[in-house]
Amino acid sequence: MATETSRSATACDFDCLVFIGRFQPPHLGHLAIIREALKRARQVIVLVGSSWQARSLRNPWRFDERQAMLRAGFDDADNQRLEITPLLDALYNDDVWVRDVQRKVRDFAAPANARLPRIGLIGASRGQSSYYLSLFPQWESVSVPSVEGISASQIRERLFRSPSSTDDYLSTGAYHDLPPGVVESVKHFCNERAYQRLLEEQQLLDQYRQAWAHAPYPPIFVTVNAVVVQSGHVLLVRRTAAPGKGLYALPGGFINPHERLLDACLRELRERIRLKVPEPVLKGSLRGQRLFDEPHRSWRGRTLAEAFYFALRPDQQLPRLKPVKGGDHARWVALADLEPDSLFEDHFFIIQNFLGLPADFGSS
Repeated sequence: MATETSRSATACDFDCLVFIGRFQPPHLGHLAIIREALKRARQVIVLVGSSWQARSLRNPWRFDERQAMLRAGFDDADNQRLEITPLLDALYNDDVWVRDVQRKVRDFAAPANARLPRIGLIGASRGQSSYYLSLFPQWESVSVPSVEGISASQIRERLFRSPSSTDDYLSTGAYHDLPPGVVESVKHFCNERAYQRLLEEQQLLDQYRQAWAHAPYPPIFVTVNAVVVQSGHVLLVRRTAAPGKGLYALPGGFINPHERLLDACLRELRERIRLKVPEPVLKGSLRGQRLFDEPHRSWRGRTLAEAFYFALRPDQQLPRLKPVKGGDHARWVALADLEPDSLFEDHFFIIQNFLGLPADFGSS
């Protein structure tokens, strides 16, 4: 196979083919697309989405783990022609995400014979490939038939259903949809503490779903979040319980049945955070608000978040926070210290939307 691929690289259709995915985890369908790309291009760039995000049931593996799993499916000759690089999501700004993709491809795609490289975007015939094409009209589209019966979401569901079912899945040979190298990586991951924490979150999610199992319609939840900024710091809370135990989050919560959204946000800051800023000052500092509605943004299901941006006047003293017994721990965090993988759900992207934080977080 490697010899055939190497021969085709000398007479290929494209200088560079780009494949974008989350690979949670990489499966045989993903590898089939990459192999086809290696046959048709001198160079293949694999952009691994949802990088630099906290582990969750939807994104269990970090970039370096997914990179290792992908490379395990190819020999040295193929890996020399593979560029696998992380890609940070920009959930609420397609332009930021497109710019990041363009820059990464530009940096990797070298000119061929003193001419501009011929670049294509490759993907399965189903899914988001047609959507990606609309965002990159300067690149050609290469559609590859999908491998039927393989779903990364179904693989994750089997892995996190219960420890016994996971053991059965990995020990009975039922993992025919995963490459051997990925199976070994998954087995190793299932012995780590991170896997146990995700199992706990899965159990909570199952209980949550059971509580709403008899609702006439799938529930849609409405929450509020506060983005409070002063003197280069943002107000965050550190979660003390699953899901997202140990992660930072924006202050907020569910609205009460008979309150307006802004009133709910102010109540959360007053009662749960004990922010020592008078309410009239907070209202006078309101600089914007927006609905954040990415369908997969919350672990609990369809959850809409209305976020309010408060820009307090700069001062040498940050407003005091009074600890709430039994509650999450609030603190001021310097903007320079914000990292996507330390924030809960999509809260980094909410902050990014209001403050225009950069999307680049290194290249590995």
